[in-house]
Amino acid sequence: MGAMPIRKSLSPLHAKCEALIWAMECMKTLRISEVVFATDCSQLVKMVSTPTEWPAFTTHMEEFLRCKEFFHPFTIQHILKAQNTLADKLARGARNQPAAMVYVDSIPPRWLLNQEST
Repeated sequence: MGAMPIRKSLSPLHAKCEALIWAMECMKTLRISEVVFATDCSQLVKMVSTPTEWPAFTTHMEEFLRCKEFFHPFTIQHILKAQNTLADKLARGARNQPAAMVYVDSIPPRWLLNQEST
């Protein structure tokens, strides 16, 4: 449903912000407005809670605020990295792949289900 090639970001926080915006766009395309976004990045949660306090991310925050209007209410939560083991395992595995690809959908693909069991 949502696959996108990855481009190089200015920083890891920029990449996480871009990924959140992209995930929001995917959910908008699917017309799913009741979503709880989750991240293991506490800085990202702080950023979207107080977007005007992050001047280096002005462009990203403008785009985020436009996307946020679709979600009523908008919810993002911080998950400890220790509790996010599957996503962490997938991220480490993705670094070993020859091509970078990101995937978002409401139904997990078979390869993801197989990762859960290993």
